[in-house]
Amino acid sequence: MATVKLDSLKKSFGKTEVIHGVDIDIQDGEFIVIVGPSGCGKSTLLRMVAGLETVTSGEVQIDGAVVNEREPMDRDIAMVFQNYALYPHMSVFDNMAYGLKIAGTPKAEIIERVDTAAKLLQLEPYLKRRPRELSGGQRQRVAMGRAIVRKPSVFLFDEPLSNLDAKLRVQMRLEIKQLQRRLGVTSLYVTHDQVEAMTLADRMIVMNGGVADQIGAPLEVYANPATEFVAGFIGSPPTNFVNAGLAEVETPNAAKLGIRPEHLEVVSNGMGRLNATVMYTEALGAETLVHLQLADGTMITSRQAASDPTAAEGSEVGLNWQDRDGMLFDQNGKRC
Repeated sequence: MATVKLDSLKKSFGKTEVIHGVDIDIQDGEFIVIVGPSGCGKSTLLRMVAGLETVTSGEVQIDGAVVNEREPMDRDIAMVFQNYALYPHMSVFDNMAYGLKIAGTPKAEIIERVDTAAKLLQLEPYLKRRPRELSGGQRQRVAMGRAIVRKPSVFLFDEPLSNLDAKLRVQMRLEIKQLQRRLGVTSLYVTHDQVEAMTLADRMIVMNGGVADQIGAPLEVYANPATEFVAGFIGSPPTNFVNAGLAEVETPNAAKLGIRPEHLEVVSNGMGRLNATVMYTEALGAETLVHLQLADGTMITSRQAASDPTAAEGSEVGLNWQDRDGMLFDQNGKRC
């Protein structure tokens, strides 16, 4: 097991800086999720830890040792990729054992490690099969098994569930979380899926244009987003943003007011702090999403319990919220 430290980590391609100085101390056994939209730098950050991208400036430390100049094989890490990266001509056993064979591990130890990992991942019936004979979820388990048998100090996951369907992703999320807890291995996990980040992470790094906008525990980030970007990215449906002047916010430097859909109450017209028109509704079973338009054209969403009465489409309504639930942001997108 190991700690990981990123110290003022930067990456440039030519004159273009894509990672603008990331700092974090990751504890032994901690599960860190790096989350953000496409192009935000999350995979680049992970590849710098792995040694697959060179570091322009700053340091990557694993267990207190600076590893900037070490080859990936010398960093005591194991990586699980989005596309599984399995050898199609090899059996499941041979795919899991390959790295150990290359390292010269004794045959008896290889068999023991692969058998242990196969049992842990419920792959025992499939050890003689080839990847084409497996489902997507089984292939991903093989990729994780190949990492586990190496007994690394750090696991690195690069969007490992992106190729799976929605139902299987939920199942695999649970399996990865349970597996990481059981093994106690420090893990960094990249995803664009904020639900995945919320459910897996001990802490998450929310990336925005190469900057770590916020680092914190999922519920802390959700409840107290540091920036307008974080407030809009973390949470589904996303946070509503209203012009602070339209909402008559008294704070002088506030440009926008953020209100999460679950905090926005739809009431009779004239009885709300804002007026809006109901554009359409989505009945989702346990809840209903009401999509509304403000006078200035801004579209916002209210989340209601399915049992709550829903205003008809095209009707004029009022909107209320508690002051404690409002989030104010300045012109630069920073929390006021």
